[in-house]
Amino acid sequence: MSSPSKILKKDRLASFLERLLQERQVFAPVRKGEVILIREIDSPSQAVLEYRNAKESPKSVLFPQRETLFRYRAEKGKAEVDIPSGREQGRVVFGIRPCDARGLLLLDKVFGGDCRDPYYADKRANTVVVSLGCANPNPACFCLSMGGGPCSAEGSDLLLLDVGDRYVAEAGSEKGTALLEDEAFEKVDEETVALAEKVKRESKASMKPVALKEKLEEQLERLFNDPVWKDLTESCLGCGICTYLCPTCHCFDLCDEAAGTTGERIRVWDSCQFPLFTQQASGFNPRPTVKERFRQRIMHKFSYLPETQAMPGCVGCGRCVTECPVNLDIREVVTSLSEGNAR
Repeated sequence: MSSPSKILKKDRLASFLERLLQERQVFAPVRKGEVILIREIDSPSQAVLEYRNAKESPKSVLFPQRETLFRYRAEKGKAEVDIPSGREQGRVVFGIRPCDARGLLLLDKVFGGDCRDPYYADKRANTVVVSLGCANPNPACFCLSMGGGPCSAEGSDLLLLDVGDRYVAEAGSEKGTALLEDEAFEKVDEETVALAEKVKRESKASMKPVALKEKLEEQLERLFNDPVWKDLTESCLGCGICTYLCPTCHCFDLCDEAAGTTGERIRVWDSCQFPLFTQQASGFNPRPTVKERFRQRIMHKFSYLPETQAMPGCVGCGRCVTECPVNLDIREVVTSLSEGNAR
């Protein structure tokens, strides 16, 4: 292992999380009924690490579904603006899967690029990401085909690999290396390193790749006006669940909520799959049907973002596969488009 590595025994995990909780906000997988969600915890006992993937992605930790940008008051011809201050306490996103950690890399490019979004960027700069490798990936996952992997460290400050009664912890950044200084971690040995490498090999081997031809973005451009889109979207309801659960989708709307002389401007998640998303004030809508809206989602993820951000807008988490109410499988869609055929 080239990156700094140590051992974290499972019986020392609780004390490690306890120390993190004393210093920072900690978000981790928790069980809510029958599903796993990423939520803030106040006790190590709330964290659930025996799971395949959370129902929602952790993007809401840094990009909330509803966020107040500023509040305002207008009185006697004067306007006062109050910008909410973020919590100074740092954050730890603990135990998320590598696909979700990699998804943060795309959000970093979108919100932290030339047009920097301070609401996202300030939270991100003060956040440590600890991911948990997938020894037994969900059958719906296809992260390998999207350039990641079930034990990829991309986007993670620290990657944990489960090797039985302990984790191998690999640092991916200075933040991760700093965490390894905690007393819970011990020096790694060659036998444990070998076990971690075995976990990596076996998890990769268990995944079925998505058959994609090279230059998918060019193929999509050629198919932009093809009837294939109508065939692919016959069953789509336009419900938008695929975008709300996605780790990389980042569309939002801005609106003012006012009462009398006071109000606030808020940012809320939106979806390119909703009919009103592109409706103009005149009433004209350039994407009037599900076909155009679905095409936009696929083009954005697999053509526009690879061109502008040098990575696809999909990390292969499989949520849109498992949660689509009509079983519209993005793997089959992309394969069909790659081959130039409808399903």
